[in-house]
Amino acid sequence: MEKEQVKSGNIIDWSVLRRLMKFVTPYRGRFYALILLTVLLGVLTPLRPILIQYTIDNDVAFGDYWGMVHIMVLLVVLLIVNSIAQYAHTYVSGWLGQRVIRDIRTKLYEHIVKLRLKFFDKTPIGRLVTRTISDVETLADVFSEGLAAMAGDLLQIVFILGFMFYEDWRLALLSLSTIPLLLISTYIFKEKIKVTFNDVRNAVANLNTFVQEHISGMNIVQIFGSEKTEFQKFKAINEEHRHANLRSVLYYSIYFPVAEIIAAAGIGLLVWYGAKGVIQFDETGITIGKLIAFIMYINMFFRPIRMIADRYNTLQMGIVSTSRIMNLLDNEEHVQQTGVRKADHLRGDIEFRNVWFAYNEGQYVLKDININIREGETAAFVGATGAGKSSIINLLNRFYEIERGSITIDGVDIRDYDLGMLRKNIGVVLQDVFLFSDTIFNNITLGNPDVNEEMIWHAADLVGARRFIERLPGKLSYNVMERGATLSVGQRQLISFIRAMVYNPKVLILDEATSSVDSETEEMIQQAIGKMMRGRTSVVIAHRLSTIQKADKIIVLDHGEIKEEGRHEELLAREGFYAHLHKMQYKEFVG
Repeated sequence: MEKEQVKSGNIIDWSVLRRLMKFVTPYRGRFYALILLTVLLGVLTPLRPILIQYTIDNDVAFGDYWGMVHIMVLLVVLLIVNSIAQYAHTYVSGWLGQRVIRDIRTKLYEHIVKLRLKFFDKTPIGRLVTRTISDVETLADVFSEGLAAMAGDLLQIVFILGFMFYEDWRLALLSLSTIPLLLISTYIFKEKIKVTFNDVRNAVANLNTFVQEHISGMNIVQIFGSEKTEFQKFKAINEEHRHANLRSVLYYSIYFPVAEIIAAAGIGLLVWYGAKGVIQFDETGITIGKLIAFIMYINMFFRPIRMIADRYNTLQMGIVSTSRIMNLLDNEEHVQQTGVRKADHLRGDIEFRNVWFAYNEGQYVLKDININIREGETAAFVGATGAGKSSIINLLNRFYEIERGSITIDGVDIRDYDLGMLRKNIGVVLQDVFLFSDTIFNNITLGNPDVNEEMIWHAADLVGARRFIERLPGKLSYNVMERGATLSVGQRQLISFIRAMVYNPKVLILDEATSSVDSETEEMIQQAIGKMMRGRTSVVIAHRLSTIQKADKIIVLDHGEIKEEGRHEELLAREGFYAHLHKMQYKEFVG
């Protein structure tokens, strides 16, 4: 499994930040409210020390009881307003963050389902899960703990500095004398935790990829008795994740005590100098109220300074996640381009003209393919594994794009058709049937509101599946569980037949449609296939040549090239590739 490694760049990546802010545009009212609340909190916070200084120097010192009461009432009102503003700020930032990540996740998933299969061939599913879930979730912190909170902290620092220098520039400078030490320690912490956060994000992505792949392939793991080996691999990846998180814990456990010591040193210097001025009654003008106010100021000042390093990395990881999400959204190379041409129905004339195709550049699996299948004909493709049979149907459905040549249906290039309309007119039954963890009804309709129960039962009668569905608890409402685990292979295949036939397609593709079923089920399905093919253009891929002897046209592929074409009897008479394949299968059957 290829491990993902992502490095973070500069925090102020304005291009990424601007793209992120575009998702905020629909909620600009809430965003402006968040800005106003941030400014309000920045102003309200430094007011408390001023009021306390005033009441100590003017009320307490002169025994003005009612004056002190008035100030206390004002302080209570200020605290209530500050609490309400803080609540509103937290709620609005969280509300905005959740709306934005909902929109981004929706857009991201909408983009993923439009990607070609070639993209999924090269991209681990676990990595896409990380993009859609973990990376998007990180963006919520950008709004709740990153961008807005960091802006609020910076604004609060500016207001506090303003009040401090306005009150007494000497005490302000003394209070800030330990700031260089705090800035140095904060910078070191920021750099260390940035690397650690990258390691954590990479470890999460690698864990997601490993777990998804191995749970999906658990049958292979158990068949080959690789449980212990794979478990050791998981432990190694999990250990990387643990080490990365422990390093972040270590840096936090060192930084915050150091920051507290530096802040305490600043307060100590302030108390020493301020108390000296108060006791000696010198001309410094330092009063007890002013000294207490400055102690409060320095506590207020150091708190956001300590938090900025943490918020810095939260914002940076949000920018990194945004960058990775935007890179995926920018991947237009693999997006399925759809035409605009629509038709009420297709006749089913199919033609391949000089088609060349490669999954990997330069490694052609189809070479100069020319095929003509007329409306209503049944064309069968045969050949050894890797001959290119499945590639034919992948191209016909536009799961992949050809390098050279053209493929037409009814004389129109398939790239000119609307993709949804094209695939709706092509019914596909694959050898490996995939069913979602859902009801039979939803597995057949796939959420299409145009498909009703009557259409499903009609298709079920056509393929002979009504009997087994009616025996299930809940019938069409029966939950087949993940990948259809509660059904037999034959039953899953029958459901895939219904899924293909419910749209009444004009072109029917059967890829090894009966290779995974028992003889009794195969006989029933073969009868259904005969009914399904009636009046339709059919493309059949089969290893068992006995299932295609009645085909109008048999096309023999070998290493991506057409070697022979004709009817069953004609090809046997030629004693070529097809005759050789037939003899080999006959020997296997007799043996």
